[in-house]
Amino acid sequence: MDSNKDEAERCMEFADRFIREKKYNDAEKFVRKAQKLYPTKKVEDILTKLAMLSKPNQKTEAEPDIKKRQSISREGNQGVPAGTDFTKEQIDSVKRIRKCKDYYEILGVNKEAADSDIKKAYKKLALQLHPDKNKAPGAAEAFKAIGNAVAILTDVEKRKQYDLYGSEEERMQSAHSRQAHAHYDYTRGYEADITAEELFNMFFGGGIPQQSFYMRRAGGRWMRQPDGQTQHAHSQQTNGYTAFLQMLPVLLLIVLTMMSSFFISDPVYSLHSNAKYSVQRTTQGMKVQYYVKENFHSEYQGSLRRLEVSVEEEYVNNLKHACYREKNYKDSMLWKARTFGDQDLYQRARNIETPSCKRLVDLQSA
Repeated sequence: MDSNKDEAERCMEFADRFIREKKYNDAEKFVRKAQKLYPTKKVEDILTKLAMLSKPNQKTEAEPDIKKRQSISREGNQGVPAGTDFTKEQIDSVKRIRKCKDYYEILGVNKEAADSDIKKAYKKLALQLHPDKNKAPGAAEAFKAIGNAVAILTDVEKRKQYDLYGSEEERMQSAHSRQAHAHYDYTRGYEADITAEELFNMFFGGGIPQQSFYMRRAGGRWMRQPDGQTQHAHSQQTNGYTAFLQMLPVLLLIVLTMMSSFFISDPVYSLHSNAKYSVQRTTQGMKVQYYVKENFHSEYQGSLRRLEVSVEEEYVNNLKHACYREKNYKDSMLWKARTFGDQDLYQRARNIETPSCKRLVDLQSA
């Protein structure tokens, strides 16, 4: 018990030093340790005092962080009216789109950009400008603008025409370039093609959940439909799509059967003579005999040297397979003769010839 008392007194000495240095949290640790070793009324009073001292200190330490976060928030939204649900960065993104001069600038890519780069740039901007995430004024128009840009620049023919002549909006703007207040309208082009929302869903596999959807109306225009009507139309489309998927294997089988008669053609040569391949020829390298059709000289337009290389490769591969079979048969007969102790069979097995193997050796030594 005396040893605990001595240890408790040493803990209190450390605590007194931390209290003088105003390190109340460290002091509290040693006081609590002293209380466990040798509890006294003095220790309890000091512990109560430390609890009161540490609270104002924690508040003082937390205030700079709170003020810092508030300052950063005010700086980030400088120029944004209070009570709005958008940020300065979101407004800047919309303003940048409105100032762009062409589709490449809208997506932030150069004119030599590949399809993958264009789609990657679109995905990044679409997540910033989607109306469900960006509530800044003009965000919906900017979202349509990037959709129109990716629709044009990922279509080979449309991109070619755009690079040559530009868009209709750009040509109209060029004619009115004196009007300083005018700007390009890149949001057109969806009435007869595809909506910006549908384009977004194509890239993101459904995208952000919506409360209303686009539906095709008479005249080729796209109109928003409430959820109930859209779900009914979507159900009909899903049923038709399911039926198509069920019929797809049968349709593919029919198509492949029909196409086989058009694309399967006879080989140019054969290593064996028959009624169709009756004209004998010999390769220049290995002197391998092969046979072609009677109209070979008039019909074949390829390289004769490459053809003969193919003939020789096929001939050597056939020899290798035949040699393997011959050696395998000979080895099995020798094993059978040894197993049964049949000397006569053993001699006959040793005399079995392997002509394909001999031919391979001759070709390698030639």
